[in-house]
Amino acid sequence: MAKSQVGVVKELFRYPVKSMLGERLAEVEIGLKGVIGDRSWALREINGRIVTAKKWANMLGFRASYEGTPEPEQLAPVKITLPDGSSVRADDPGASDIISSYLGRPVKLERARPDEHSRAEIDPATVFGDVGVAKVNPAFTEATLPDTFGLPHGTFFDSAIIHVLATGSLEHMRSLIGADAQLDPRRFRPNIVVETDPRLMGFVEDEWVGGTLEAGPAVKIVAMQQALRCVMTTHQQSELARDLRILRAAAQHHNAKLGIFASISTPGKVRVGDPVCLAR
Repeated sequence: MAKSQVGVVKELFRYPVKSMLGERLAEVEIGLKGVIGDRSWALREINGRIVTAKKWANMLGFRASYEGTPEPEQLAPVKITLPDGSSVRADDPGASDIISSYLGRPVKLERARPDEHSRAEIDPATVFGDVGVAKVNPAFTEATLPDTFGLPHGTFFDSAIIHVLATGSLEHMRSLIGADAQLDPRRFRPNIVVETDPRLMGFVEDEWVGGTLEAGPAVKIVAMQQALRCVMTTHQQSELARDLRILRAAAQHHNAKLGIFASISTPGKVRVGDPVCLAR
């Protein structure tokens, strides 16, 4: 099997609560089910659906972070910073009511369970911004696309347990949109951002599909597939302004795909600065 270095780990992210802003870290522990503590909590509506920022952009006004190091069997307490700067812990008895008051509708904050069979909510009219459903998936229209989608069993992930993004792809997107585009990795909610050779342009991760990505001394990332993007990439968050051009460019030039979704075959620890290699 041939192996070559494709970059180094530039940034690492974890998102304790689904669709809230997360935390940038110097190192993460990755298990067979993804980054330990990632998307371990979510908000559920009274109709049973899981809340996502695909439909409710104001979810990105909240930030979640651990108050310690989460372990596979014992997660640390989660602090949720509210839009006004105050905070509440996820396990506080009144946390759901407080968050509901900010969102303007009743929701319940829940931990993921091994027996979870949840569906998350979208709005077919807005999930692909002003690109439209039919241009992304011609098999559907706004009238026929379901308004929910199933989450992987026992998790609050959208479709895969790990998400990797290359800096070269972000720079390529910037060249397509314009120098003023804020192509910050946070828009795409990756776990691992790989700094790739600046001479590489285009959608860099396409060359990784079909191989095994090795991050750091142990972690092996497999079953890589192109990541389908949605309106979340265009939402305002923190200092990043709303920008519909991001999804338009991804749709026009790469079937609305950017980065990779994948699985883990070998767990371990990954640190910023670790080499990232591709094996085939």
